[in-house]
Amino acid sequence: MSDVAVKTSIKKPVKKAPQPTSAVGRLWHKWRFHLNILLLLIPLGFMPQYFKDVSLFRGDTGLGEREIGDIQVGPWSLRLAEMHDEGPEPEGLAGYAKEFNAAFCDVCIDQIKASYMRIGKPRSLRVAGAIFEGSPYRMGVEVPIPLSTPADAQLWITIEGWDGSVHQTTIPLAKASPKTIEWLAKNGDQP
Repeated sequence: MSDVAVKTSIKKPVKKAPQPTSAVGRLWHKWRFHLNILLLLIPLGFMPQYFKDVSLFRGDTGLGEREIGDIQVGPWSLRLAEMHDEGPEPEGLAGYAKEFNAAFCDVCIDQIKASYMRIGKPRSLRVAGAIFEGSPYRMGVEVPIPLSTPADAQLWITIEGWDGSVHQTTIPLAKASPKTIEWLAKNGDQP
């Protein structure tokens, strides 16, 4: 006989996996496949919110959850929107902040150097507020919201052009973010 024939004719006994002896072990052994399927299905419950957030961040559903409208700032105009239609979010030691998005008109884009937003009138261009960041077609800003902000506060938008000109305009905070006014009524400093 050849060596190949000898090797194939010898069969090794196959050991079975040991069966669990405790009730919990038997239950796990019996249902582990179904529990693993359940673990795969749980994230599917969060998918609608995920796709809603993705479309909002990409701009498929507009500039934000709540469009404020077109705002004229000197010779330029921009579309303004609240990112989320809710009150300000905590930003750690910095306090609270509210997110806004803006888009300049197509004609204005090449003329604008920087744009800023803040609550209350800026004393100078050095303290013009939080700067808008991102593409001129979809810029974002986080405006700090002090707890001492009055209900009749104005949101100041400052735009600086490449020619050195500076233009400002205001909109009432109540128009820009009604949810922030409600939030301030509950959480703001009480006199």
